Amino acid sequence: MTFADLREALLVFGLGERATRSEIKARYRQLVKKYHPDVGDEHDNDRIRMINAAYQVLLAYIESFRFSFAEDEFYEQNPDERLRRQFMNDPLWGNE
Repeated sequence: MTFADLREALLVFGLGERATRSEIKARYRQLVKKYHPDVGDEHDNDRIRMINAAYQVLLAYIESFRFSFAEDEFYEQNPDERLRRQFMNDPLWGNE
């Protein structure tokens, strides 16, 4: 897989550079429901092949992606927790 393949897969799905696995799966279900020849209203064999190929690229990428469990990455992914930690000892926001 190349970066161009990954970008193309994101374009097929209409997703941005940040997407969760659940967002990818939900978008896949929406697209299949729309374009699958047995189910969809707008069936298109070429389009469903493109959707399936894009889904395989995205799944391969997220399966091999290395997750960071570092503290700074945790707070980047959880901004509410970062704010709570930052201000939890402030008398105005947290404990005195």
